[in-house]
Amino acid sequence: MSESKPPTPTPGDTYKGWLFKWTNYIKGYQRRWFVLSNGLLSYYRTQAEMGHTCRGTINLATANIAVEDSCNFIISNGGAQTYHLKANSEVERQRWITALELAKAKAVNMQAESDDSGDDSSALPPTSGQSGGCCNSEVQSTLRTLNSKVEDLTTCNDLIVKHGSALQRSLSELEGIRAGVDMGEKIRQVTERATLFRITSNAMINACGDFLSLAQIHSKRWQKALQVERDQRIRLEETLEQLAKQHNHLERAFRGATVLPPSYSNPALSNKSIVSGKTDASDEDDDIEFYDAMEDPAEFITVPADPKYHRRSGSNLSGISSETGMEDQSVNFDELSLASNPESPQTLEIEPIRQRRTRIPDKPNYCLNLWSIMKNCIGKELSKIPMPVNVNEPLSMLQRLSEDLEYYELLDKAAKCQSSLEQMCYVAAFTVSSYSTTVHRTGKPFNPLLGETFELDRLKECGYRSLCEQVSHHPPSAAHHAWSEKGWSLRQEITLSSKFRGKYLSIIPLGSIQCIFDKSNNHYSWKKVTTTIHNIIVGKLWIDQSGEIDLVNHKTGDRCHLKFAPYSYFSRDIPRKVTGVVTDKGGKAHYVLSGTWSEKMEFSRVMQSSKGENSTEGKQRTVYQTLKAKEIWTKNPLPEGAENMYFFSSLALTLNEPEEGVAPTDSRHRPDQRLMEDGHWDEANVEKQRLEEKQRTTRREREKERESVKASGSPEEAVSEDAINDSPLKTIAGKAGDASDESTHQDNYQALWFEKFTDPVSGETLHVYRGGYWEAKEQGSWDMCPDIF
Repeated sequence: MSESKPPTPTPGDTYKGWLFKWTNYIKGYQRRWFVLSNGLLSYYRTQAEMGHTCRGTINLATANIAVEDSCNFIISNGGAQTYHLKANSEVERQRWITALELAKAKAVNMQAESDDSGDDSSALPPTSGQSGGCCNSEVQSTLRTLNSKVEDLTTCNDLIVKHGSALQRSLSELEGIRAGVDMGEKIRQVTERATLFRITSNAMINACGDFLSLAQIHSKRWQKALQVERDQRIRLEETLEQLAKQHNHLERAFRGATVLPPSYSNPALSNKSIVSGKTDASDEDDDIEFYDAMEDPAEFITVPADPKYHRRSGSNLSGISSETGMEDQSVNFDELSLASNPESPQTLEIEPIRQRRTRIPDKPNYCLNLWSIMKNCIGKELSKIPMPVNVNEPLSMLQRLSEDLEYYELLDKAAKCQSSLEQMCYVAAFTVSSYSTTVHRTGKPFNPLLGETFELDRLKECGYRSLCEQVSHHPPSAAHHAWSEKGWSLRQEITLSSKFRGKYLSIIPLGSIQCIFDKSNNHYSWKKVTTTIHNIIVGKLWIDQSGEIDLVNHKTGDRCHLKFAPYSYFSRDIPRKVTGVVTDKGGKAHYVLSGTWSEKMEFSRVMQSSKGENSTEGKQRTVYQTLKAKEIWTKNPLPEGAENMYFFSSLALTLNEPEEGVAPTDSRHRPDQRLMEDGHWDEANVEKQRLEEKQRTTRREREKERESVKASGSPEEAVSEDAINDSPLKTIAGKAGDASDESTHQDNYQALWFEKFTDPVSGETLHVYRGGYWEAKEQGSWDMCPDIF
């Protein structure tokens, strides 16, 4: 991050900026963000931590401030806390000293004026354990005094009742006697009892006065203390709001300063750690696990292209067509290609379509000790660990696969591209966009039951249809097929391999994804990167994507190498960074992609490349001269209240919405998932156990059937006949050859809508859609579907 301009002290309550704080002999001075507010000096690792993690606070009212040299100074409160700080310059150090002295004087004055009776600490909120204890002791003493006064009032009340009753009796007796008979004695008794009543009443009045006086004194002081707390809360809320806005602004500026395209500048290097002889490791405690390794050096760097490439010209420059000379005029690549494509369809008026839901029931606040479940599962496959629904989200893995299509528009644009290299950029952006929904999604999707399906029919709204089926249970494997009327199809088969290692959970997707464009016959394939969930034991769960993706166009030989950088606390780059280079068959770079998998991606045209100087790791980096970067994809904002709805995107909210006409095996019909979405988690856990036991029973029956078929002596014939008779399209059996035998997994189960197929272009074997589902839906004929729910 670039060094921020040193702040200037103002008469206000807040002063903040970067300082170097001594931590320990190993790390020396470390850069920390300090905030001076309301007489308190607090510090954080970064500005982003201000909303949730304060690393330390010192009260300036009781602190000593001492200057060591031109840049160093010390703040101590008498031994309990000591900060050894260093500024970048003597001027900056003097600014901080001035601000600290002013804040200290103001804090002392606030303490002196907060209590009219002279008790300085009563009106101030506790700032440490010691002052908090004193304040609590004073409150207890005051309460004991008030309680004593209440007891006095109770005693006086009892005496008044007693003497009042006696006086009343005497008056009644006095009225009943005759004149002259014992008159003197009765008058004497009445006088004595009236005197006792008067004395008791005076005592009651005095006790009431003392109580009211004491209550008024302490009420006034407590009202002041309460007002101070309210004012401080208001200031804190305003400060947090300002910091949130400033953080958002700085984050955008920081990303603009570190992303690879040449329109941004490189971040400045932070100062080196300095080792001296003081110790303070208080800020080294951290509950978040980071990668210990330093960041990998960038494989390439980009610089602005020579101005000659920006001038419009009718001739080609170094093999670049004249369309690239129009970059100065802010013309998008896809706009140029669409303008030059006479077969591009015109915009049609969309008829009214179904309104999808925009909310689901809020997530219940159920507590769960995840470690009590996971501690016995270290080293096991995630798919073999029984999990309560408390750690799930109300979607299945099939629905999560369908979420890859949230940014289907990228493939629509890619289908219209004239250049295969430009088309590769859109396919790469689509690949990255599929991870944007996982930023806050720490919930585990439901493991699909064998034979479970999920359809996503958006033909009217978006022009595509999608179908997923769980084709294997051990190992868990799901097949996915999507087709668009815009001229592309997508197919994938994903098998998840997951390992729990105590502190983190790694999910490694196996299998490939293929995208085929009808018009150009360009055939792309790629694999997914590793997903890691951190802080399984302690701390807040967070997700990271890391690894490399190689996208290959098998027709032209074009490639795109994408690198997902793992998060590193020591990195100066933006989190969740993704970079990539698009090259042709000969290895020549044509486009550079950069951005993050959680926010946006940009691409820029490469005008010239050359070998640069060696990096610190000894690797020679390539320098690309590029045109101005253009945004190719940006993440859609989450719906309002997403934090209470499992952080679902707008598409995810509609995936489990009940829909008529879908197959009985569709995930929308899954009862435990539906109960969880409705907030009935206890019932969902019971239903989940029932479904799992039913699946195990069905699997044992299939194994028995398989053994009986083997015993009959004609296993292949029997299996093939059953497979053909159960298939929705019998006519494909002949051309499939022995595909039915190959698609029978160790589960002894054959997929209903998919069959195993070896792609002659990529050479990969995967399940592909065999057809028949949408025809069966139109006819409403689902007799071939198994009863899995």
